[in-house]
Amino acid sequence: MKYIHFVGIGGIGLSALARYLQKEGFVVSGSDIRDTKITKKLALEGIKVSVPHDAKNINNQDLVIYTAVAKDDNVELVEARKRGILTLSRKDALPLILKDRRVFATCGAHGKSTTSAMLASLVEGSVIIGAESKQFDTNMHYMASNNVIFEADESDESFLNSNPFVAVVTNAEPEHMEHYGYDLKRFYGAYEQFLRSATIRVINAEDKFLSTLDDMDAIRFYPSRDLKDIETVIKNGEPFTSFILKDLGRFEVWGIGEHIAIDASLAVLASLSEIDLESAREKLKNYRGIKKRFDIVQKRDDFALIDDYGHHPTEIKATVKSAKKYAKLLGLNKVTAIWQPHKYSRTHDNLEGFVECFDGVDDLIILPVWSAGEEKIEIDFEKEFKRYAPTYVNNLKETLKKLNSGLVIGFGAGDITYQLRGA
Repeated sequence: MKYIHFVGIGGIGLSALARYLQKEGFVVSGSDIRDTKITKKLALEGIKVSVPHDAKNINNQDLVIYTAVAKDDNVELVEARKRGILTLSRKDALPLILKDRRVFATCGAHGKSTTSAMLASLVEGSVIIGAESKQFDTNMHYMASNNVIFEADESDESFLNSNPFVAVVTNAEPEHMEHYGYDLKRFYGAYEQFLRSATIRVINAEDKFLSTLDDMDAIRFYPSRDLKDIETVIKNGEPFTSFILKDLGRFEVWGIGEHIAIDASLAVLASLSEIDLESAREKLKNYRGIKKRFDIVQKRDDFALIDDYGHHPTEIKATVKSAKKYAKLLGLNKVTAIWQPHKYSRTHDNLEGFVECFDGVDDLIILPVWSAGEEKIEIDFEKEFKRYAPTYVNNLKETLKKLNSGLVIGFGAGDITYQLRGA
């Protein structure tokens, strides 16, 4: 097998796999519905990218890998199947890509990208994550090594195909329940299967479900007991968190908030199967954050603009707390949150949590729901969020011109990141 084509190559997950396979010596091509920064960068890296999808893009490939959102009537999938070319979803392609690798896989409803990127700063190997690490300036960093640091995805159960040597679970909070048929037994069973398939397991043992796995051999981390003396340090306007982990001494990592210390602790504990303690302490300092996770887009004396990928209430609540702390340390007296709800199903299923998670912000601005292709569900935002007296806008172009003081933080997994950056 030599020629591989990706349908939906502009996605953050597929683009990382495409980059990895190109470095492994395969001839990689791909297509997407529109040009983006990712597709343009892939083209500069020597990958042939076509826009939009077209049956003509399918010719002599040995394998076609497609995004989960591609439908069966996609013209390229139709053509590939007509020609008898093997077509696999991203989920089903993972065993082929990772089967011979020593995989350090991290999953969880939230924190998995950050924890994966932190682990990538500690353990040497190729890095395949669903975000762009600022340390490597990409979502895929290649190294001629059998080790792969991999962000595993529970949303479609593809983490079960990630062949984990080390499995790290940040939490098992119910999410993407539409995929699991709203069956908690199936959902938790998938997490347990993921963990049991690994040789080494590292878990947040205070998670409601993970705390029940008493019979499983695992490195258990108890945040309330194992984390001590968490401090925030500002260096050149950048936030760092200092903390003591168990009896292992003090560590320092880029970022702000207890959740950052939790993610870093899980990464450190997972790395100690590979490196010594002092190396872990020093290498953790190489982590510089990931794009769209408390990503400081602008900063001056009286203003800071932050882009954050948070699209689940637990993530947003933790990040709002960090934003308030950061604003106070910078001497900014106002916090404005901008929220682009992501998917009707997620917003509807977690509505109560979304209403609560913005508690403490001074102003709330709400953008239209980013549907991600879902059918519309009626949600009465004015009624549900009336306590905040939010402002509703269709886009941020004019709004951002008026927001010129205090700390402004945007939340969402849709196109809000481009609106915040004026792209």
